[in-house]
Amino acid sequence: MSDILIQNTTAFFEKSFGSKPEKVVLSPGRINIIGEHIDYNDGFVLPAAIDKVICFAFEKNNSKKSKVIAIDLNEEFEIDLTQEVKLSDVVWTNYIRGVIKQLQDNGYSFDGFNCVFSSNIPVGSGLSSSAALECGTLFGIKQLFDLKIEKVDIALLGQKAEHWVGINCGIMDQFSSVHGLENKVIKLDCNTLDFEYHNADFKDYSLILMDSNVKHSLFTSEYNTRRIECEQGLAIIKSNFPEVKSFRDCSEEQLLSIQDKMSETVFKRVHFVVKEINRVIKACEALDKGDIELLGQLLFETHYGLSQEYEVSCAELDMLVDTAKADDAIIGSRVMGGGFGGCTINLIKKGHENQVKSKFSNLYLDTFGIELKFYDVKISNGTTLL
Repeated sequence: MSDILIQNTTAFFEKSFGSKPEKVVLSPGRINIIGEHIDYNDGFVLPAAIDKVICFAFEKNNSKKSKVIAIDLNEEFEIDLTQEVKLSDVVWTNYIRGVIKQLQDNGYSFDGFNCVFSSNIPVGSGLSSSAALECGTLFGIKQLFDLKIEKVDIALLGQKAEHWVGINCGIMDQFSSVHGLENKVIKLDCNTLDFEYHNADFKDYSLILMDSNVKHSLFTSEYNTRRIECEQGLAIIKSNFPEVKSFRDCSEEQLLSIQDKMSETVFKRVHFVVKEINRVIKACEALDKGDIELLGQLLFETHYGLSQEYEVSCAELDMLVDTAKADDAIIGSRVMGGGFGGCTINLIKKGHENQVKSKFSNLYLDTFGIELKFYDVKISNGTTLL
């Protein structure tokens, strides 16, 4: 699929600028296998780059202006690199403007360039197309002008660009887009940026996302509330167990012993966090042993926690996971991402994919009157030069 994308992108570049691109870059979206809502609670996440990418074609244009064309949107913009970078009403351009601003603010010197890009990452699906756009643009400029920028700094600059746009994201999306390796997941500490790779050979199972095609508006307000509730819970834990510095130091036994000192809601939130941190560790062990059935069970457990304890699921997602749990062809399923909509991630026995898609598609349409989308994904390399 990426071969066609690469051909179309480079052909469009040649047609637009009358020359072959000097650099062609692929920058992937990402999934998170397990470890949801614990990046801001001192936990680990377990993301991976996937084979859904943005393809960029670049050349120097020997001027102080850069021209960028978004093929899929049939839109383009030009930016004068000698002028102060400002936000635009055309939202997609701001991610690229933000990248240029971060590079300039951090003392990197580069001139004008021409760029076209096209994507097969489904937009709005929670696969982080914005991080792929930022990291791909950064990587392309780095390669074009031979800038000395480490991988981790590409991720950090991409994150800062997104903050400048107005989205206060964590580091996971950019980090996994840059650091991804084929058939490997990344166990990442979002605070220290320490990371390690673990095997991701799913053997007899396919990784398929089911896109609920819903996004409930609760997310932003509820997200902020969850953070406050977790902070309250951690303060109570620390006051009873001074040796506990963060949730990753807290055992479930310690938490259960002081359950009566918390409100029911705060207890549920922190109980999920403590168990999810442990599930990430168990998931890494399961992957290293090739125990994909155990990984699947952990996905089901995470969904139960997100739905019943952290309460960030919704009727559509719960229906998809409940149906998956009752299906012998599916060994694991959970909501992926912040919640209140988006995708479920599913481990499905090879050979049963079409049958599962047909069944779920019909059932979901009958229940909610909404079309279900499916994305087959493979774990792939991070941002790379062709």
